[in-house]
Amino acid sequence: MENMEKLKKRLRKMTIREIFDHYDGEILGLDHRKRSIKYNKMVTNPFQFFRGSAYLFYYDVSRLPISYHTPEDKPTWIQGDLHFDNFGGLRNEQGEIVFDSNDFDEGYLGSYLYDVYRMATSIGLYAEQLEYGEEDQAVFIDTYLRAYHHQLEEFVKRGGDPSTLLFTKNNTGGPVEETLRDLENREAAEKLNQMTEVKDGERRFKVEGKLKRLSKKERKGLEEAWPKYIQSLNENKESVAEYFAIKDAVKLEGAGTGSIGLMRFFILVEGPGEEHADDVILEAKEARYPATGHYFSYDDLFHSEEGLHHGRRVIQTQKAMHYLQDPFLGFFTIGNHHFYVRESTAFEEEVAPEQLLDRDSMLATVETMGRVTAKLHARADSDVDASLPHDSEVEILNAIGNLDRFVDDLTWMGMFYKHRVEEDFQLFTEWLEEEFQKREE
Repeated sequence: MENMEKLKKRLRKMTIREIFDHYDGEILGLDHRKRSIKYNKMVTNPFQFFRGSAYLFYYDVSRLPISYHTPEDKPTWIQGDLHFDNFGGLRNEQGEIVFDSNDFDEGYLGSYLYDVYRMATSIGLYAEQLEYGEEDQAVFIDTYLRAYHHQLEEFVKRGGDPSTLLFTKNNTGGPVEETLRDLENREAAEKLNQMTEVKDGERRFKVEGKLKRLSKKERKGLEEAWPKYIQSLNENKESVAEYFAIKDAVKLEGAGTGSIGLMRFFILVEGPGEEHADDVILEAKEARYPATGHYFSYDDLFHSEEGLHHGRRVIQTQKAMHYLQDPFLGFFTIGNHHFYVRESTAFEEEVAPEQLLDRDSMLATVETMGRVTAKLHARADSDVDASLPHDSEVEILNAIGNLDRFVDDLTWMGMFYKHRVEEDFQLFTEWLEEEFQKREE
């Protein structure tokens, strides 16, 4: 029996090694230095490992004969990397502070179940980091799933409208409401003053930390691509190119976990007036083929005449899932690199871990996250996209069937995969020490 356990661990470690060599090394093309940066973040704890290993997650769960999937010909937009830290407070187009998902890099089309399963696992892992026991972890997952189902029923049976639903301080509670109220007290110029300064009458970025000046070649490439960004915006922005005149730009590499190796620009634009105080900071982030796309082939459903642009895919996902989204959403291309653009603002904040140290606060937070997830899936169908001529909320409720059975099964599955992640984390740590780190010697 002991030998069999050793064999299982050895084979799983080999799988982990092959998955990371294939995805990070071959698909993403990360060199050893960049992979080391990524893995040093992932080795912090199992939750961070989970965040950086979406490709491994889909490798595992896409091969399981799981019930509750919606039909393949009736997909919805999925967030693709749903986990506890991909929710937060933000400001929408009308200046309202709302709670929603805040990362769409892995956005794709497929079964809702992958988002829900990944989030259920995430809740267990995050709660473990906060030192909750497994009984509580299971209750948190149960609460998330029931809130998800209840919100879907609100749309189908009680006339709720997913296309316009917002989560604000008035219809949330606990840490989510506290986070939204705190965001309301921020000054609009806080991010601008933090990242830039005015010298000799001109506002420029402060080059500090990981921010770096662009080379002449990079600046030229950005300026040549910039008209395509302006063209990608809504029509009411196309006639005011002066508003988007580039005043300064810097680059950032190595941010995030799954984003290691992707280029990111911060771009200072003129703003609506001539005063420096209304300048706007935009963030342009490189987008690549999503991990989800390697397992579910729905590319043809969001191709345009110009082909598949991953910057456009990311903002398509956000527009499908958000009501009154960021008005600066756009995309452009430099060489063969795709970028999407959004505003970089002070009005962004996640629920802090220290707000979740009592059971009631955690319950209130996962309940809201369940409702938000239901809104994301129910909205991202025929409500906003004519190419998806079905109501996702109806299809999802049909796929779920009996609620108690669904909740029991998904809670068990979430906890099962949470244990798998914890075991994989240990094997990953061993692999780093035994093999990966020695490759550079």
